[in-house]
Amino acid sequence: MAEDIVRALGYLCLGTRLRRLGEQVQAETQRIMERMDAPLQAGQYPLLAAIDRLGPLSVGELAETLGITQPGVTRMAGLLAEAGYLTARKEAGDQRIRRLALTEEGQALIARSKRDIWPLIEAAVRSVCDPLDGSLIDKLDQLEDALAEAPLDRRARVLEGQKL
Repeated sequence: MAEDIVRALGYLCLGTRLRRLGEQVQAETQRIMERMDAPLQAGQYPLLAAIDRLGPLSVGELAETLGITQPGVTRMAGLLAEAGYLTARKEAGDQRIRRLALTEEGQALIARSKRDIWPLIEAAVRSVCDPLDGSLIDKLDQLEDALAEAPLDRRARVLEGQKL
């Protein structure tokens, strides 16, 4: 078997490794969803979950909440609206702002997902993560906080003046 270069390079390829893990978890989540006849892509659920949790949101608010780009939210919202799960309503005070809200079909999908699909996916992911030393979620939270406090480019500038 070939050497896993991404794994061997450690911190140097952390972003690639996290992306690879994310893609693997998302693909495996998709297989569970397909087996349970869930009509969406795994990556679309966070948008619906955000609206379910926070109420109607603008594209900008969703982008900030989900940590993805506004064009990404716009594309995803368009697909979800075409599928009948979202509707867009113009803001009363500012007609330029449209709030995305769940339709009745979207609410029914979220209710079914909360009851039947999400608990199973969460349990499967926990079964992988719980045996690990320390909480993976806590470590990811800490990593995100550390990067928000001082991004890698700023850290690299500091290190440039130091002998590595």
